[in-house]
Amino acid sequence: MTTAADRTTAPDRTAPLRIGLLGAGPWARNTHAPALAAHPGVELTGVWGRRAEAADALAAVHGARPYTGEAGIDALLETSDAVAFALPPDIQAPLAVRAAEAGRHLLMDKPVATTVEGARAVAEAAAKAGVASVVFCTLRFAPETAAWIAEQAAADGWFTARAQWLGSLYAPGSGSEYADSPWRREKGGLWDVGPHALSVLIPVLGDVTELTAARGPADTVHLILRHTSGASSTVTLGLSAPPGAAGVEIQLRGERGTAVLPGWSGAEAAFRGAVDALADAVRTGTPHACDARFGLHLTELLAEAEARAAG
Repeated sequence: MTTAADRTTAPDRTAPLRIGLLGAGPWARNTHAPALAAHPGVELTGVWGRRAEAADALAAVHGARPYTGEAGIDALLETSDAVAFALPPDIQAPLAVRAAEAGRHLLMDKPVATTVEGARAVAEAAAKAGVASVVFCTLRFAPETAAWIAEQAAADGWFTARAQWLGSLYAPGSGSEYADSPWRREKGGLWDVGPHALSVLIPVLGDVTELTAARGPADTVHLILRHTSGASSTVTLGLSAPPGAAGVEIQLRGERGTAVLPGWSGAEAAFRGAVDALADAVRTGTPHACDARFGLHLTELLAEAEARAAG
């Protein structure tokens, strides 16, 4: 079998990156599959689903081959250079290890896992195999917010920051198809949208050196963070806010005044950016900042926050 290193150093850099999709639910249907199928530098090699009917339907829309079952995973890996994941985190993690061990590059969803052990296994497998990896934190890859993050990270003198990501997924009357996700209902906003907020604050303010957490209404969690730059930040996360209270805000304050996160064009455009980042890491051999190691670190922070909020 051709290894990841062999493919990375292959002379033909114009060939499309062959990416297989693991997952056939709403997130895969609305974001991953259309982005992969439309990407000019990608060949969507197939769609694997835990339910054959879902895999069949999604693959048919995009002219790809459907796969299911254990044998289907092996078959999809055999025909792919990389795999993209649209699966619950604790199903994603062992499959990501399996894909890395087969020499396949990884385009993972956040969080990588909901246990530190699971996320560490992925990071170690990717490092041992020498495969490229990217964790899809939306704000790091949407063109508008990625540029804003880079601009703020290049500036000094930030004093404090405030981040709020409040969804109404579980508010009374919500009709969101994502509300049927068992892992989101169990783990709440901390694990679902927490990675997004942290993926913005850490590159701008520095790594987290101190963390305090407390619970709010329903699944809401409040964090207070201290960063290596000396700045502090507060973060409010939840999926059960009333519709009128839902929204995303990130604001920085410092020597230059105030900087506010801009709006972004949507998840599909952001996912195309993540695909570009993975392709660049494959081509150059240079790890992306939002890779499996960063995914492990996010899991460590979220696990600590969960424990502190529970205490």
